Amino acid sequence: MTLKSVFSLLATLLILAVALLIGRTLWVNYMDTPWTRDGRVRADIINVAADVSGVVVDVPVHDNQQVKRGDLLLQIDPEHYQLAVRQAEALVASRQATLAMRQQNAKRRAAMDEQVVSRESLDDASNLALAAAADVQQARAALAAAQLNLARTQVRASVDGYVTNLNVHRGDYARVGEAKLALVDQDSYWVYGYFEETKLPHIRVNDPVELQLMSGERLRGHVESVARAIYDRDNPDSRELVADVNPTFNWVRLAQRVPVRIHIDEVPDGVLLAAGITATVIVTPQGQEPLTGSAGNVH
Repeated sequence: MTLKSVFSLLATLLILAVALLIGRTLWVNYMDTPWTRDGRVRADIINVAADVSGVVVDVPVHDNQQVKRGDLLLQIDPEHYQLAVRQAEALVASRQATLAMRQQNAKRRAAMDEQVVSRESLDDASNLALAAAADVQQARAALAAAQLNLARTQVRASVDGYVTNLNVHRGDYARVGEAKLALVDQDSYWVYGYFEETKLPHIRVNDPVELQLMSGERLRGHVESVARAIYDRDNPDSRELVADVNPTFNWVRLAQRVPVRIHIDEVPDGVLLAAGITATVIVTPQGQEPLTGSAGNVH
């Protein structure tokens, strides 16, 4: 064998070894490294509905507007509820006058001699005063309910956030419990990373995470929790609540994906987060180097 042939053989073996090393690195990267491109930004979304019914007379916000907690979102016509408050106030005044009269009668009868007023009459006067006192309490409760309904004609933001899916206008009729808009809590954003079950053994709570949005921005976070159940499509419950086992089984069995909740620790200035956008989630197991060089550019 000539020297040239030896060099050719060594070069071929070297290229083969490098190819095998690169192949194994890629295999470990894609199969064992805890990262996924299947990440979704999520947020707490509050369905805003009226607590009382009535005609909407004012909507001082517009779609996608940022609001603060306590800001007015919509105003329901308060006239009916103002009348109800006045009626309840009048009822309280009437019941208080009746109570004062009953108490005076009971006091006068109690001061009389039992030879003039019978014991039964004294007891009746005392019981009527107690009943009048209970009527006053009932009227005050009705007044408090009427005042609460009047206050609820103003629907206000319960958190700082963004108005979305605004579906109410002046003149619409608001019904109790019927959602008219949604409010996205601006302090509640998190990310769900859907990891293959083969990668779950490499993920631990509090592991640092790098998040890469499709737009290129990068965020920092950590693993907050791992879901403990997903829907089993091959084994749904039957009507009798017993297992309905699918008799078929595919030769190629795909790994299931399990949601892993990621808490966002740091959001750079100017980054716009919206619930539903996608992200690459890269988990760095504690004690290992960040994976930015390998799995970081996989959008």
